[in-house]
Amino acid sequence: MKKFLINWFAVLATGLMLMSSCTSDPNSPGFEYMPDMYRSPAIEAYVDYGEVRGRIDEAKKVKLTALTPPLFTVPYYGTDSNHVKMMLPYHRFANVNMKNTHGVYNERLSSEDEYYLAVSDVVNPIPLNDKVIEDGKKLYASMCQHCHGEKGDGNGPMVTSGAYSGVPNYKEEARMKLSNGQMFYSIYYGKGMMGAHRSLLNKKEIWTLVHYVRSIQYKDYAKSGMVSDSTTQKK
Repeated sequence: MKKFLINWFAVLATGLMLMSSCTSDPNSPGFEYMPDMYRSPAIEAYVDYGEVRGRIDEAKKVKLTALTPPLFTVPYYGTDSNHVKMMLPYHRFANVNMKNTHGVYNERLSSEDEYYLAVSDVVNPIPLNDKVIEDGKKLYASMCQHCHGEKGDGNGPMVTSGAYSGVPNYKEEARMKLSNGQMFYSIYYGKGMMGAHRSLLNKKEIWTLVHYVRSIQYKDYAKSGMVSDSTTQKK
């Protein structure tokens, strides 16, 4: 008799649970039992956890949710040794003054201006082809054209509107003498009024941009196959 009652109560409890999950709303999923067992909560990187669903948590409002990786952390870039080498942390450091001018902090800084040391970095590690120029043009249009202009003449919309001034003309002789490394350094850390783009572009994308800027400076650059600086290239 006791066993019968236990079984009867078990059947009754199961029936009640099943019935409680039913609803007249066709869009309702019903009640969920132990949802955390199969649906783990995800942490969103750019969510303000100080205000979640209208609830304010003052202790969390001033805390960062998207933290930067430890210094010199290297993501996995595959097994291509040339690609991995190119994507390793940049071997040149920002100047100590850049912590005041370009917001460079919490990293190794150099007392020397390594922008001038980068004159010896003449080789672009990305082989030149039409696809690279095409990719560089897209990056240039989204990251550079608003200031430097479509033709690299320094007359982009931000300049012609009067918002900025002093943007260089890529075809000026002095600008053409910059090495590939100096151009990379300028995009990576920023130069003058231009801010750093290293948080927006990875090293491959910056080197791709260097190729495209060269194609603006030099006639038939895309067909030349050149990956190193050359003073013999013709406009």
